[in-house]
Amino acid sequence: MTFALPIIPPDRITGLVRGAPSAGGGIELPVFYPATGAQVSTLIEDDARAVDAAVAAARTAFDRGPWPGLGVPQRIEVLEACRETILTHAEELARLECAATGLILRELRERHIKRAAYNFRFFAEFISQSAGQSFDQTPGYMTTVSRVPVGVAALIAPWNAPVALATMKIAAALAFGNTCVLKPSEQTPLALARLVALLQDVLPEGVLNLVNGRGPVTGAALVAHEGVDRVSFTGGTETGRAIMSAAGRNLVPCTLELGGKSANMIFASADLDRAVDGALLGIFSNNGQQCLAGSRILVERSVFDEVLGRFTERAGRLRVGDPLAAETELGPLASAAHRDRVLSYVGIAQADGGRVVTGGTRRDDLGAGYFVAPTAVTVPTNAARVAQEEIFGPFATFLPFDSTDEAIAMANDTQFGLVSYVWSDHLPTVMRVSGAMRSGVVWVNTPMMRELRAPFGGFKTSGVGREGGASCEAFYTEERTVTIPTTPPPLRKLGLGDAP
Repeated sequence: MTFALPIIPPDRITGLVRGAPSAGGGIELPVFYPATGAQVSTLIEDDARAVDAAVAAARTAFDRGPWPGLGVPQRIEVLEACRETILTHAEELARLECAATGLILRELRERHIKRAAYNFRFFAEFISQSAGQSFDQTPGYMTTVSRVPVGVAALIAPWNAPVALATMKIAAALAFGNTCVLKPSEQTPLALARLVALLQDVLPEGVLNLVNGRGPVTGAALVAHEGVDRVSFTGGTETGRAIMSAAGRNLVPCTLELGGKSANMIFASADLDRAVDGALLGIFSNNGQQCLAGSRILVERSVFDEVLGRFTERAGRLRVGDPLAAETELGPLASAAHRDRVLSYVGIAQADGGRVVTGGTRRDDLGAGYFVAPTAVTVPTNAARVAQEEIFGPFATFLPFDSTDEAIAMANDTQFGLVSYVWSDHLPTVMRVSGAMRSGVVWVNTPMMRELRAPFGGFKTSGVGREGGASCEAFYTEERTVTIPTTPPPLRKLGLGDAP
């Protein structure tokens, strides 16, 4: 079976510095359409010299350009113009995103691109309400505290939702007066390359620049660059460790949104219809490739068989196929290597005493694309590898629990701590469990809801720092304290002793 390409991408994708193609200097990397496995474009990798040019452009724009000193009303106008640009080109951006990621086009139109546009509106509204501080408690003095932009931000976007997640970083960094260098994943560069080109027509020269390439090459040069003042990364935990180590040598602060193995706890007191709906959305949305997936589904034993049966029956009926088709519910995984890695966990689960209850196979009937049947397994204990390691695919692991204490202990028994899900209509259970979770976000009776004013990030190895309104303001600005005497204070007089 073959599927149509969403759009004809450019033959070659290059970085963009000051609106012009970057120097590149690296190797050519293929870009594939996951639904067919066919190469659709070629990425020109940026080497250390090209990264240096991009950082230099951002530094010049920050040190000598108008953007950092622009008044808030003028900056809001530009952010709103960025939003309008995204909405004007929404269909093109959605199709380019689909061509590199294999994400369902309908979902890209309805959620990802609209969220990208809203990110700019959100931060435009946020900075319109920002205020400094003034202290006059000390007699004779007035002290003011203002926030100023930090400089050049290195922004590294993931491959699973490039436009939606990258624009959160771009909009935040720009809103507070910084300049940026963006590096997308080398697997999914198409939509972000076009987006940066569009936004460069709206922004002052050098404010937003793009470099492309692999993490160990382009990414490593970017995060270790002495001209970078902040690093924001979304991706895997091991890569996050390397980034924090490299940035730390220059004492550059980082925000890192990393992996997850989130517990989705379903209690007997839950509305089971909603809980099953939420569990399916929590693991199969975004083709199963999301760090906040509810991949460990913990179910109270008295309803375990019922929930498992309803989940697996529904999972088996999910419509897997063409990302362009209106009826598709699960598209391909992002790459052949990732598909094979996800499927390798079937054998790992069985080796740990687990049982496959649905899926666990390639969908070869759909052609040469990277399709996997939606998968669910049961395992005897939370120590099983499929209950501890992030699989990052349409792969759910089920475990029963007998008490609230056991559910809490199992949910927290992980190196990760990004999000948790609680399904119960019993308020004391909800309050007790949500208060005991070692995770940055707890969703109660809902699969996923992102409030951009609230901080988002993880405990433990799920990350460092937070994204969100005030959290981004704290990260992308420095506090400056100015103290002024309201009346001339008496000064100790030094150096008035007798001359020798």
